[in-house]
Amino acid sequence: MLPKRIQLAPPQLLILFFAFFILLGAILLKLPIATKEPISWIDALFTITSATTVTGLTSVDTGTTYTLFGQTIIMLWIQIGGLGIMSFAILIFIMLGKKIGFKERVLIQQSLNQTSFGGVIRLVVNLFAFAFIIEIIAVIFLAIRWVPEFGVAQGLYFSFFHAVSAFNNAGFGLLPDNLMKYVGDPIVNIVITSLFIIGGLGFTVLIDLHNKRRWKKLSLHSKLMILGTLLLNALSMIIILLLEMDNPKTLGALDWSEKLWGSYFQGVSPRTAGFNTIDVTALKDSTAFYMMLLMFVGAGSASTGGGIKLTTFLIIVLSVFTYLKGKEDIQVFKRTIDNKLVFKALAITMISLLFIFVAAFILTITEKAPFVKIIFEVISAFGTVGLTMGLTFQLTAIGKLVIIFMMSIGKLGPLTLAFSLARREHSKIGYPKEDVLAG
Repeated sequence: MLPKRIQLAPPQLLILFFAFFILLGAILLKLPIATKEPISWIDALFTITSATTVTGLTSVDTGTTYTLFGQTIIMLWIQIGGLGIMSFAILIFIMLGKKIGFKERVLIQQSLNQTSFGGVIRLVVNLFAFAFIIEIIAVIFLAIRWVPEFGVAQGLYFSFFHAVSAFNNAGFGLLPDNLMKYVGDPIVNIVITSLFIIGGLGFTVLIDLHNKRRWKKLSLHSKLMILGTLLLNALSMIIILLLEMDNPKTLGALDWSEKLWGSYFQGVSPRTAGFNTIDVTALKDSTAFYMMLLMFVGAGSASTGGGIKLTTFLIIVLSVFTYLKGKEDIQVFKRTIDNKLVFKALAITMISLLFIFVAAFILTITEKAPFVKIIFEVISAFGTVGLTMGLTFQLTAIGKLVIIFMMSIGKLGPLTLAFSLARREHSKIGYPKEDVLAG
């Protein structure tokens, strides 16, 4: 008898596609034409996972280790990882004139974290249009800065690579010190931060803004994302300026103009971008701790960023205030948030914290490094941020595998992994309620 056909749930298929794509990228990076000097399989796997998950952590220097071919593979994988592997698959289907079936629509819904699969094909097409238009505009502005410095060919290439990396919140750079030499440069600061802020808002917010263009008509999700992003970015800039302004190794040695640019850039970057214009290894512990919170929160749903997502964080905060006020329903902008979303937000947060705890625990055993560097690295990997306090280059083989796993979890989402492993049962049996003492 023939074996029964294996039926995989959408989350399992998504993980399978993701794993295959990373393996393919690792093989390409191991080719002799991809590197200037031989690298290990673990370093190739680490780099391509970081690119696919749009993280930016690298165990070898991107600019000096990889050839133009290798860097192009990394850039392509960043673009595909940022916009979604399934999004590219659907785009190819559309270009070939193939019919998009129900299963493909469910997969793209899972990939882009949408609440329904209605209109997902239109979303994919708009997604690509927005992404490429924004990236081309960014390339033009960055070329104005970098073509005079590096020449036409290299300046355009630098502009294109960093535009793709920034919009997809990857944090990959071609210079050894990332963007530290441009700490006071207005063009680099404005263009790069604009790219990863726009990319971090999420495609549904961008499309909502394009279609409605008025605050009152925007969806609740868009309003929460825009307002939350503005408030958190402004608060982060002020906090980092106050914490680091007397640190001679970061902002202390800069003039006031560079202090403001540096605190602004580093205030908005930790929410998944991974670029840095000041030395992250020299940050005070208080600043590093605050950045960990930003990295854990992350960007928006259906965005190029990671973390638990800003809306998840806001739902938990709003639920706390609702409880303290003695109310039962979470109400914001004259709308009521479904209690199911509160359970989902709590599940995402607790599963994420569990993964972070286990990963940090393993690294405290395998790595010889201060705890603050270890937990910073783990949260950076989970949030697909890419900032590091200098631990990435020193990781052991086991440490690299742990960070690879955390980057993958951060990109796929902890619930996707949980749903792919757990068998969901729906029971109609009810039981009597009983109180449990809490608090």
